[in-house]
Amino acid sequence: MAEQSSSKDLELLTFRVGDQEYSLDIMSVREIRGWTRTTPMPHSPSYMRGVINLRGTVLPVMDLAARLNLPSLETSDRNVIIVVHLNGVLTGLLVDAVSDIVAMTADDLQTPPDMASDPQMAVVRALTVIEDRMIRVLDLAAVVPARADDAA
Repeated sequence: MAEQSSSKDLELLTFRVGDQEYSLDIMSVREIRGWTRTTPMPHSPSYMRGVINLRGTVLPVMDLAARLNLPSLETSDRNVIIVVHLNGVLTGLLVDAVSDIVAMTADDLQTPPDMASDPQMAVVRALTVIEDRMIRVLDLAAVVPARADDAA
C-alpha cells in the first residue's frame, strides 16, 4: 500500500531572475525574505552581494543573476532573498520575484540538452513546462559554493 514509484511527487518553488524562470526543490528552501541591504565582504566572488543578519546568524547572500552570468538589475524593495539550506549551510539567493509553488512528478522533468559551452546549463538539473512556460530546475549544489568560506 505504501509502495511508491520513481515518479514521486515533487514540489518546486518557482521564481524569476531577469526575464527567465527558474525553480528549486521546496525541501531545500528555509524561508523567503524581502530584500535587505547587504554588507559587502572583501575578496569575495563577484556574484556574492555580501552578508545580512538573519536573527543573529550571518547569512551570505548570492546574486543569482550574477552567478548564472545573467545581467544583474538594480536592486529594489521588490527583490526577494530565498534562504536555502544545503549541506548544513544557509545561503541567501537574491532573485527578482518568487512566482509560485508547483507540484509535479519526476516524470514531468526532462533532462536538459548537453550544452557544455553554455555555463548556465551546468547548473540546470532539469527542465519542465508549466502552462507553456519553460522552467529551469536548478541544481542547488552546483549553484551554491561547497564550503561557507568559498562564499565569504
